[in-house]
Order: sequence, then C-alpha cells, then structure tokens
Amino acid sequence: MSTDHHHHTKTDSEGTSLAPSSPNRPVYYVQSPSRDSHDGEKTTNSFHSTPILSPMASPGRQSRGDSSSSTRFSGSLKPGSQKSTNSSRRHHRDARKAEKQWQEFDAIEEEGLLDDGVRRSGIPRRCYFPAFVVGFFVLFGFFALILWGVSRNQDPVITMKSISFNQFAVQAGMDHSGVATEMVTVNSTVKIVFRNEGTFFGVHVTSTPLDLSFSDLTLATGTINKFYQSRKSQRSLTVTLRGSGIPLYGGGADLTSKDGKPTARVPLTLRFKLRARAYVLGKLVKPKFYKKVQCSVVVEPKKMNVAIKFKNSCTYS
Repeated sequence: MSTDHHHHTKTDSEGTSLAPSSPNRPVYYVQSPSRDSHDGEKTTNSFHSTPILSPMASPGRQSRGDSSSSTRFSGSLKPGSQKSTNSSRRHHRDARKAEKQWQEFDAIEEEGLLDDGVRRSGIPRRCYFPAFVVGFFVLFGFFALILWGVSRNQDPVITMKSISFNQFAVQAGMDHSGVATEMVTVNSTVKIVFRNEGTFFGVHVTSTPLDLSFSDLTLATGTINKFYQSRKSQRSLTVTLRGSGIPLYGGGADLTSKDGKPTARVPLTLRFKLRARAYVLGKLVKPKFYKKVQCSVVVEPKKMNVAIKFKNSCTYS
C-alpha cells in the first residue's frame, strides 16, 4: 500500500515535473497603431503590445513567459524602432519636400492661370502689332486734323495799296479783221502787300491774271509770278497791267483822250483771285486759301502818274 502510494506520489511528481516538458503555448501580441497616424515618429513609437496567453498556462509560467517574451519582444523591437524612426524621418522629409514641390507647382499653375486670364481678358499677343499700327494712324490722323484746323484759322492777308496810270490813250483804229473802231491803250502799275499769318508753315502763292475792265470790257491785264512766303512774314508785290489797241466796238463811245490822257473821269474795276497752299505736314496736310479781290478805281486826267490809294474801295472774299 505504501509502495503504491509512493508510486502514485512519484507519479504525480513526475507528472508535475513532466509539465515543463510539454510544448509551450504560443504567446500572441496585439499591436495597436497610434491615434495620430499622420505623425511618423509617433506612429513608430506608439505601438502597444498586449500579451494574450494560453488559458492552459500556469500563473508561474505565465509570468516567466511574459517576462521572457517581453524581453524578447523588447530586444527585437529596439533595432526595428530605430530603423522605423529613421524611416519616419526620411518619410517626413520626403513629405515636406513633396509638399514644397506641390506648393511651387500650385504657385506656377496659379501664375499660369493668371497669365491665361490676362491673355483671355486682354488683347492677344498676335494682335499687338496691328493694334499699334492702328493706334499710331489714329493718333497721327487726330494730330493732322488738329493742325489742319489750326492752319485754317491762319489765312493769308492781302492788302491792296495803290494803283497808278502812266498812260490812258483812246484813238481810232481797226481790229485784226479790219473793222474800224475806237482803240484803247492802258499802262498802269498796282502795288500789293501779301502777308503770311501762319505760325508754323509757309505758303506757295499763285494768282489768276489781274483784270482791269471798263463796263465788263477788259482794258489791261497783269500777272503775279508764283512765289513762296515763309511763316510770319510778308512781301510787297508790284504788278504791271498793260493793254494795247483794245477795240471798244462802240462800248466806249464816251471815252476820249488827249496826249495820252483821258479827257474825263473813267471808272474802272480791278479783279483777280489769289490762291495760297500750305504744306503743314508734308503732303498729308495741305490747307488751301483762296482770296477773291475786287477794287473800284477812277482814272482822273489830273492824277496821271500819281499813285491812287485804294483805301476802302476793295473787297476781299
């Protein structure tokens, strides 16, 4: 009986001693990620290990297994933790670099959008030159129009000074066809003053022939040679009017003369037109000025070879 008890006791102790030789239950660890998944360093360092033991393990082995397993886990975690830390730093630097690149890309894209907006809202680049040409001609035309308007208000001034008769003879004769009639010969001189009022342009002046007539019958004519008058200047003109053997055909029945002088007063009319052209801006702005002059004059026998002033006997239009 004692022997069996001893045997059973031994068996129990052996059974107890055999327990360590039984295979160990695996130990499970649950790793939970950090609450802040965006921070690399916190993500690596914030893993928590929670051991889950087999329910069959004894408390003693549980503590030993826990201690040894924690030691093994800690030992195995340290190199990985350092590696994870370096990896997280590199990841952090890469993230910052990528963010910087995206910011630069956004800035470039925003500038591009702004440029596109300016191009869309403004004038296309291909239209710059045509727009410049059109603007230049518009401004040039406006400037030329101003010059033309200003120049039109600066008409030349013509002043008829005097006329003198050197000869006024009436005598009988025949025209070129052999018809007998009274013939008139006139020789006179007219003095004119021409003044250019233009402040920034000169003028080229021409004139129609000066016509001295009696009852619409031309007795003498004269011409003014073409000339140029600079700005803000004037000149005196002397024009000779001559008429030789002008047939009257009964129109001047009252006209008589003696010694080359009329025996009575003879009313005459002097007419001519004067034209002045200015070149303000080359040939682009060429204002023209026209003056029509008409004067009344009386030939008196006692005033031969004497300058007769026109005074207020002339009209200008």
